[in-house]
Amino acid sequence: MSGKQVIKSLLDTDMYKLTMHAAVVVNFPDAKVTYKYTNRSQQLTFNQRAIDWLQGQISLLDNLVFTSDEIEYLQKEIPYLPQQYFDYIKTDAVKLNPTEQVDFTVEPLGFNEEFNEERFNIHILVRGLWKDTILYEIPLLALISEAYFKFVDTDWVYDDQLEQAQEKARKLFANDLRFSEFGTRRRRSYHTQDLVMKGIMEAVKENPEKNSKLFLGSSNVLFAKQYGVKPIGTVAHEWFMGIASITQDYSHANKKAMDYWIETFGPEHAGLALTDTFGTDDFLKSFKPPYSDCYVGVRQDSGDPAKYAEKIAHHYHDILGLPKFSKWICFSDSLNIPKAIEYAKVAHDNGMLVSFGIGTNFTNDFKIKSNPTVKSEPLNIVIKLLDVNGNPAIKISDNLGKNMGDPATVERVKKELGYVEHSWSGGDEAHRWT
Repeated sequence: MSGKQVIKSLLDTDMYKLTMHAAVVVNFPDAKVTYKYTNRSQQLTFNQRAIDWLQGQISLLDNLVFTSDEIEYLQKEIPYLPQQYFDYIKTDAVKLNPTEQVDFTVEPLGFNEEFNEERFNIHILVRGLWKDTILYEIPLLALISEAYFKFVDTDWVYDDQLEQAQEKARKLFANDLRFSEFGTRRRRSYHTQDLVMKGIMEAVKENPEKNSKLFLGSSNVLFAKQYGVKPIGTVAHEWFMGIASITQDYSHANKKAMDYWIETFGPEHAGLALTDTFGTDDFLKSFKPPYSDCYVGVRQDSGDPAKYAEKIAHHYHDILGLPKFSKWICFSDSLNIPKAIEYAKVAHDNGMLVSFGIGTNFTNDFKIKSNPTVKSEPLNIVIKLLDVNGNPAIKISDNLGKNMGDPATVERVKKELGYVEHSWSGGDEAHRWT
């Protein structure tokens, strides 16, 4: 029941998976990992048709390889990927093996009278060498979301999706905001993301000289290739989680993660620093020269954005003595257009350059067809490292609802780092975009 294959290319992923893949191949080729899927919106469950389709789609991932055309594209667009990585992906070594690597199970929840069908939770673990399994995350999440909206929540239509994306881009351009499309992981479908990209590009054409500078590109490498824009991305929490798990040195995990990154790609390609894997306060202890010089700025992905901007600005300007408007903040946490406009002002007031990575609000923003006044709620789903080389992998971000991993290890590391628990009014992970 798998139907037509949805994921047709290994480039149908976020760019930071490829940069991290390269860093893993170069630095940790023998590391063994487990990934775990989590549905933060636990009230949204699956039916048998969705499960059957999803299992079929996952099985089809084993026929994907990097083509010569795709490798040439990566060499042109991301030339700072190490030659060792290009040599590696030219071989047959990069081949997903879901039969052996993906453990997919279902949990029966009983008959749901409201929907007149059986409902289930799904559980997914991915196991294997880090370099062999790192590319699963984004395709799996995209397929899970597509399965849900193809078979479970079907009370929606594609009407006006292109126009909606075009209008959102117009508003961002009208406010002179730089942004990227970040919507692969929780897209309603592949077709939705394609419509969104078409809509954004239509808005770019309305004033190409200006708007092409403001639209930075897409995190999805395949769509960036298809639409002739830049692939965008640096690093995910996974890198910091993995380094900490391997070394078991949480006090120096941020520093070691940055060391490996800069050594792999060069200081001029460090990109944006992701600060919140173990809390931004701990990250800033290490974020001093030379690291603060290498990275062009930081990415905000949890907690209160206004407080974050103030904290980062204080660090750059008051502690490090850098001039205002010399470093960037990229906001990327559950954004919509009004939030982007609001946070741009906050960043400017704090002397920071600003950009935005907007994902789910672009690629999974729908109304219920039978009641257009009500939002059709996206899934809030993630796949994170569970362990590396048998050691727990954890995340204790700037938002309590995003903390993940072995509870005992989380508590131990919180004490070790002097972590202060944070929550905020926008931190409801069960209903993230409602």
